Amino acid sequence: MENSDIALIRTFVHYFLHFVFPVFIALVFYRKTWKKTYLILLATMLVDLDHLFANPIFDPDRGSVGFHFLHSYYAIAVYFLMLFFKGNIRIVGIGLLFHMITDLQDFYCWSH
Repeated sequence: MENSDIALIRTFVHYFLHFVFPVFIALVFYRKTWKKTYLILLATMLVDLDHLFANPIFDPDRGSVGFHFLHSYYAIAVYFLMLFFKGNIRIVGIGLLFHMITDLQDFYCWSH
């Protein structure tokens, strides 16, 4: 496989996990309120605003987790604690943790 093919697959997997897979999370765990849940999960993508404080803003060879302040291990600990609350706080915690897992797999599984 050529590097361009791998880059294309990497991009597809990354955005699939960020935008499509949350639909499955919402449908499986929050069937009655899946649309609202999906929108909350999508809203957790705002965590990537911390990329704006980095130079360069995007570097495919730099892992987000542990680098950006909203992707820090301290922040991840707070996201984990959110799982112990009920309602929308828990959904936000799920979305943020899934976002971190997606970013981790993107860096560790696809970087060279």
